[in-house]
Amino acid sequence: MVMDKGLSVRQAEDLVAVGAEYIDFVKLGWTTAYIIPKLEEKLAVYHEAGVHPYFGGTLFEAFVVRDQFDDFLRVIEKYKLEYAEISDGSITLPHEEKCEYIAKLSQHVTVISEVGSKDNTKIMAPYKWISLMKAELEAGSWRLIAESRESGNVGLYRESGEVRQGLVDEILNEIPNEKIIWEAPLKSQQVYFINLVGANVNLGNINTNEIIALETTRMGLRGDTFHNFI
Repeated sequence: MVMDKGLSVRQAEDLVAVGAEYIDFVKLGWTTAYIIPKLEEKLAVYHEAGVHPYFGGTLFEAFVVRDQFDDFLRVIEKYKLEYAEISDGSITLPHEEKCEYIAKLSQHVTVISEVGSKDNTKIMAPYKWISLMKAELEAGSWRLIAESRESGNVGLYRESGEVRQGLVDEILNEIPNEKIIWEAPLKSQQVYFINLVGANVNLGNINTNEIIALETTRMGLRGDTFHNFI
């Protein structure tokens, strides 16, 4: 999953010309979809390339905090999106209520839900991550995003960007790996998950200029993973 932080239509065309073969999803980060010019044209570029675009979960939060969930549904329908993200990283939302939104939204589109806070002062214990993840899968989430922000220094990671290895190990003991998209914007984080899980691990928040570099890392054609797959 690649993070589009505000690409123009032309930049989106350049992105898919180089990387469409390696990209499954493009997330239009946080609420950028709400103000970007020529949004429909850009979404068409991604669709035509066989890449699935969706809006960042913060846009969902911006509607919900204003009690406008039905308006959010209309936005999803207007742009004919097949996927939508639900998160609660910027607002306080009782988890039972979040799961109710997941269940409602999953009747319209495929839901990807994000677990973890964007606030680096809120450190959740591993058992809490696991409990939330299980509940959201049961509510109807197709995939779970493990939060790190685009900076890669909250949620799964310490402020330095170092992986919280104990947390990851405990999650993998309880949640099927294929259900998780690990946000990993930094190369060291990508290498960690490739080494831990394997070449086909689901990675998210990948920078638009790192698509080819990441693919070589997956294939063992870069120094960090060179000896993995000989």
